[in-house]
Amino acid sequence: MSNIGRILNIAFKVITALGFTCVTVISLASGYILFAPDEFPKPFRLTYFPTNQNPGAVTSTPAVTPTPTEVVYQPGGGIMVNMATKIINLADTTTSRKYIRLTMVLEFAPDNPAYPSMTAEEQKTYLTNFETKIAKLMPVMDDVVITLLSTKTFEDLYTASGKEALRKELISDITKRVTDYTLISVYFTEFVVQ
Repeated sequence: MSNIGRILNIAFKVITALGFTCVTVISLASGYILFAPDEFPKPFRLTYFPTNQNPGAVTSTPAVTPTPTEVVYQPGGGIMVNMATKIINLADTTTSRKYIRLTMVLEFAPDNPAYPSMTAEEQKTYLTNFETKIAKLMPVMDDVVITLLSTKTFEDLYTASGKEALRKELISDITKRVTDYTLISVYFTEFVVQ
């Protein structure tokens, strides 16, 4: 009888050790998948679905997992569209009027999923048509930029964090008005506040 008791005691210790090992391995793997940077190799990637979209929040990639034929464009991989230089009075209430001189480049994702696999000639034709369609929307985008900047003060814009906040607001506001195209990013090529 004492042999059975020792065997059960050993079996209990083995099962407890195996259980503890399994829990430890699963916890470590979960922590790695959740918290390791996305550049690290992972067995799968997590996709987050926002429950309530913050109107000020800007995302450059969709919240759904891309299908094999869908291309997710990252900043620098889209179609660049130059905007004309703008000189806009700022909303400063001081005695001296302040203004901003701003030139921007908007980066859009191609609206044709076949764009990456097109030949060079097909891409050239596509880009010409795309730029023509975007040019028709340029007054709307100009209005967004002018309206937003005319509400800003010198203090809002002169710091690096102010410029980044402006970039996010521009992306958000332009995306709300130009709904048929995906705006990836906004680049400032000239930014002078005086």
